[in-house]
Amino acid sequence: MQLLANKIIFLTGGSMGIGLECAKKYAEAGAKVVIMANDETSLVESMKILGDGHGSFLGDVSNSSDVENAIQHTLNQYGKIDVIHNNAGIASPSKPLDETDEYEWNKLFDVNLKGVFFTTRFGLEALKQTQGCILNTSSIVGEIGQENHAVYTATKGALNSLTKSMALDYAKYKIRVNAVAPAGVWTPMLREWGSEQKDAAKIEKYLDDIHVLGYCPEGDVIGDACVFIVSDKARFITGNIMPVSGGAELGYRRFE
Repeated sequence: MQLLANKIIFLTGGSMGIGLECAKKYAEAGAKVVIMANDETSLVESMKILGDGHGSFLGDVSNSSDVENAIQHTLNQYGKIDVIHNNAGIASPSKPLDETDEYEWNKLFDVNLKGVFFTTRFGLEALKQTQGCILNTSSIVGEIGQENHAVYTATKGALNSLTKSMALDYAKYKIRVNAVAPAGVWTPMLREWGSEQKDAAKIEKYLDDIHVLGYCPEGDVIGDACVFIVSDKARFITGNIMPVSGGAELGYRRFE
């Protein structure tokens, strides 16, 4: 039996990178996926990949009207929502705090955190009806920090605390709230980050080496973990920040 048969999953930032890999895994597990993303080209392509029966909505997670309309669109099309997966996020710019300007600060917090606020605000009543769950895509840097990435790590640290508080607040409705915390994962966003580093040519080896298991993975490993977390197999797990990181959080290894 498919783990997510008959489940309706609302997924932000699902048209590329980790989000698209999660969408593919959710579909393989029997779910219907509605992707909200702000890039029309990748959204169209993701629908071709997923095939018939899935949905999409072009919008910005940091815009309350867009999120409200996307949630309502999903309910109109499918009649329910079982899972909200807050995956939309940005990581750039890669800078220390004192070199970050106010626009960059606001943009990171608006996308990485305000989006979670809006999906919860407009989707909670639907999740109460299904006793569903919320999954947030975090990062291990929210726990251990990261050089030259101050604001991004701040948003992920805040997301981890938010996840735990949400789990406490919504447990009375039988709604589970968890987060998944990757380390390095090969995505367009990570490749952009790599290009911003002082020694971009060595980044691939660096990203392999920091993972105890010896390699930087593709996004399918995150998708597999997410299928489990949102399934009934994880029915007694809530408030958890699950590392899917090849052991990187055990301590970055440095190589000459």
